[in-house]
Amino acid sequence: MYVCEVCGYVYDPKEGDPENGIDPGTAFKDLPYDWACPPCGASKGAFEIEE
Repeated sequence: MYVCEVCGYVYDPKEGDPENGIDPGTAFKDLPYDWACPPCGASKGAFEIEE
C-alpha cells in the first residue's frame, strides 16, 4: 500500500483505481507516469510505502 503524503489517500494495488482506468491488481510501479492522486492531484512522487 502507498500513502499520499499530501492528503493521506492510500493506493491499494489489490483495488487499483477503477474510476481512473487503473485495474485491480495494478502494482504501484506499473501505474502510468502521469497518474495522479485521485483526491488531491499529487504526483506519484508524493507517495510513500505504508509500513
